[in-house]
Amino acid sequence: MKRIVLIITLFTATVLNANAQKGLSAGINAPAFSGVDQNGKKITLKSLLKEHKSVVVFFYRGQWCPYCNKHVKELQDSLQMLTAKNAYVIGVTPETSENIAKTIKKTSAGFSIIQDKNDEIMKAYGVNFTMDDATFSKYKGYGIDLEANNGNTRHTLPVPATYIINRTGKIKFVHFDPNYQKRASIQSLLKEL
Repeated sequence: MKRIVLIITLFTATVLNANAQKGLSAGINAPAFSGVDQNGKKITLKSLLKEHKSVVVFFYRGQWCPYCNKHVKELQDSLQMLTAKNAYVIGVTPETSENIAKTIKKTSAGFSIIQDKNDEIMKAYGVNFTMDDATFSKYKGYGIDLEANNGNTRHTLPVPATYIINRTGKIKFVHFDPNYQKRASIQSLLKEL
């Protein structure tokens, strides 16, 4: 019962904060981004689109989020089907490289994950929101320390959104839902690829 109350409390506070964001729309040019993944590979959207038919970019909150871990695991379990359609899958998160390693250990993720250290990618894609102090304190009280997880004091998280970007650099598909429990289904991604 206590866990249910915790989930409802955290869900309500997070959704209220995330509702301010709208994400990007299908049909527009995707913002360029770059980063270094967990294997030290330099990633740029431009170079990925030269090599692949499309790029699946998804944003996740952190290794502490069971819904994020479930979604990352689903993407990993379906990775062969996604890459068979010449798609490159990349995760973007505010969490530190040490915590990205924890995500990978929990999910066996074999695709690129990059840390959005300064929230630049999240901002460009319209998925960033800042957790208010009361919600931050509630999370911390439940053992979720965003400052330690993200390596900063900004209390920024992404709405767990997913974008498919086609070879021309246009956004083809958007899944954006402030309800962090709802993620893009593998079926919808495969259909759009």
